[in-house]
Amino acid sequence: MSLSIRNQGAVVAVALLASVALAGCSSSDPAAAPAAAPAAGDNAAAADAPVTKPFSGLRPTRVRVPKIGADSSLISIALDASGNIAVPSANKPMQAAWYQLSPVPGNVGPAIILGHVDGNKQEGVFFNLKKLAAGDEILVDRSDGKQEKFVVDHKTEVPKDNFPQDAVFGNTTKPQLRLITCGGVFDHAAHSYQDNIVVYANLA
Repeated sequence: MSLSIRNQGAVVAVALLASVALAGCSSSDPAAAPAAAPAAGDNAAAADAPVTKPFSGLRPTRVRVPKIGADSSLISIALDASGNIAVPSANKPMQAAWYQLSPVPGNVGPAIILGHVDGNKQEGVFFNLKKLAAGDEILVDRSDGKQEKFVVDHKTEVPKDNFPQDAVFGNTTKPQLRLITCGGVFDHAAHSYQDNIVVYANLA
């Protein structure tokens, strides 16, 4: 998995090649007995070591999706040692994360929030993300005391090797939000799902 970052005006746009941020959505088969530990350097292993640098600026602190009962504080993540987008530990699948090189939710551009579909043989915070539809609400609290409300525009499920980089990470002229998790068939050899589910939402 490789990653590049390019500046497009005031917004940092992130291009992901081959597989997307949540390649490590689940580090073990949720339906199986305890799985073998991933090999050193495996994407799933990297998922358990996110880069969470102190972030003292304005940031989102909580995400809630009422329709599916998702509710999580937000940690700030950046890049792992390989230059890939880090993800929350699969050992804590109910923890969602904000990618801190994307805009703060409510600011212009596509804010990125990541969450697991499952992990550690448990459902993840975005286990039911695939159930969202146009018109559903997403609430994001910020460190300045504001609560931003987003409304789902549409949802897609795409293979990780055909991830829509520009649609997800490209600049926008208005505040938008992307929720990303894994979906599709679980690849036992890779210890990961083959697809990503992406929810696109606009500031209400």
